[in-house]
Amino acid sequence: MEHILQPETAMLDVLFQDQWLVAINKPAGLLVHRSNIDRYETRFAMQMLRNQIGQHVFPVHRLDKPTSGVLLFALNSETARKMGDIFSSRDTEKEYLAVVRGYTDEQGLIDYPLKEELDKKSDRKARQNKEAQEAVTEYRRLATVELPYAVGRYPTARYSLLRLTPKTGRKHQLRRHLKHLFHPIVGDTTHGDGKQNQFFRDQLDCHRLLLAAVKLSFTHPETGCAVEIHAPLHDDYAALMRSLGWSDARLQQEKGW
Repeated sequence: MEHILQPETAMLDVLFQDQWLVAINKPAGLLVHRSNIDRYETRFAMQMLRNQIGQHVFPVHRLDKPTSGVLLFALNSETARKMGDIFSSRDTEKEYLAVVRGYTDEQGLIDYPLKEELDKKSDRKARQNKEAQEAVTEYRRLATVELPYAVGRYPTARYSLLRLTPKTGRKHQLRRHLKHLFHPIVGDTTHGDGKQNQFFRDQLDCHRLLLAAVKLSFTHPETGCAVEIHAPLHDDYAALMRSLGWSDARLQQEKGW
């Protein structure tokens, strides 16, 4: 199990709202909208937010179901179109926080094209033989930890805390890029390391993907003002950070989460 759902009665945390846009801090395990990916799911961020604020919302980008963090919606179709153009033209800045296996370099650029991942159900009509598409991710290591457990072939287990800045928006890009580096994101049941995931479940009571969208910046399509939205870590992620010794107030202030 790789996700944590909120209780049925919980309200979504609204991070930003004006007359055109609204952003929430999506919990891990919540789909953005109804999808064939999980046809038995009954709760969706789009419907929950609509009910919460009492008006229709229009998704302008997406987060994977197990990923938490900043999720933006428009409040009318025209603003949704404009925001869609902004995302398509890469005029946004997105930052994620991830815990990965091993010690990475202090910083780096992952420039590794990705073939489109197709879902057997929802992408049945999609072209099956597309060329790999440009995919670029910058990363910076924020902290490391070494635990006295032999999870794999080594006598200790090492992990890095990374800030990830995707420059393109391919499906599962961050998860696939970190797998490509041989530093998979902890909790990733598709592209990750099963032994590491099991260790975090058993020893650290962590049952989620350790990937969170912590910042989204863009120029407002209606006002022209700069918008910067930050998402605090949810309780489950924050508790894991404390258990790894990464809850230092100075570090949090420096990194903006």
